[in-house]
Amino acid sequence: MAKHTVTLIPGDGIGPEIIAAMCRVVEAAGADIEWEVADAGAHLMDEHGTPLPDYVIESIKKNKVAIKGPVTTPVGTGFRSVNVALRKALDLYTNLRPSFSLPGTGARYDDVDLVLVRENTEDLYAGIEFEEGSADAAELIEFCAAKGAGTIRPDSGISLKPISVTGSQRIVRWAFEYALDNGRKKVTAVHKANILKHSDGLFLREARKVAEEYAGRIEFEDRIVDACCMGLVLNPANFDVLVLPNLYGDIVSDLCAGLIGGLGIAPGANIGAECAVFEPVHGSAPIHAGKNRANPTAEILSAILMLRHLGEEAVADKVLAAVSAVLAEGASVTYDIKRTLTGSTDGSVGTAEYADAIIAKL
Repeated sequence: MAKHTVTLIPGDGIGPEIIAAMCRVVEAAGADIEWEVADAGAHLMDEHGTPLPDYVIESIKKNKVAIKGPVTTPVGTGFRSVNVALRKALDLYTNLRPSFSLPGTGARYDDVDLVLVRENTEDLYAGIEFEEGSADAAELIEFCAAKGAGTIRPDSGISLKPISVTGSQRIVRWAFEYALDNGRKKVTAVHKANILKHSDGLFLREARKVAEEYAGRIEFEDRIVDACCMGLVLNPANFDVLVLPNLYGDIVSDLCAGLIGGLGIAPGANIGAECAVFEPVHGSAPIHAGKNRANPTAEILSAILMLRHLGEEAVADKVLAAVSAVLAEGASVTYDIKRTLTGSTDGSVGTAEYADAIIAKL
């Protein structure tokens, strides 16, 4: 087994606790990983003036692979989000969010196996905004009126929604290649092209073009986003790989997490041409920090995605089997899972003890 150096970003809030649990599990499973710690988070603002110091980006660029805990976005500063900043700095244009059923989670479904592929750099999350009352907003409002593009109320804040041919083609092609590499059968492009002709319409047009390259190998369909949400709730088995623009991807991935039991068991990855950063979908939950009660499952499942990315399939399978066994037994699970299963937190265990139970199954 090759040795891997991985950038480790503990984050803040519950981040350090769930990262510690993940590291113990991964190491106990036999992965030969050297962790290079590069911290990020709101707690660094006083020292560095930013929650994302340059050394974090430099470490990821060097090692090519990172795994992080959740990071709090500072309130009342000009810094939008550590996650968004990482994606932009490293061009991590793919957000991979698998949703699959695990035993013993109390989820409403027990046969979900979906993969959501979200474009990570464009759409309304590009951050091109104009504040209400600003001179720039007024100028844009006047421009739209002069061009006959539509009337915008003068007291409006404005966000732009750029969707490009380049961004659309590469995310849809990534989704198809993922489907081929992982034995998937169908890709569904999700959009609102019936209303947003020049942004979502472009996304759909390019998705159809890319789909032609895979005809006969991977089935293709498209769904309007609201109909897709209803379809996922009615019968998630109708879907396989979904590819979406940024905002819809964020919303629909949380819906998919709800199908399998919640964000506590929802892993994620941000992947670009050069680097990949793995992380749970949930937030930093500072109210639970330092209490040894946070559920580290999503962090551990994100590590499984990382292990597969590193080519360590056997270790990944081993960890997944251990997590599944502990959840199926239900005796040594964190408070959130115990409450879902029984309506009470009685008998639940802490973050560290849950990791102990997983390690015992390896």
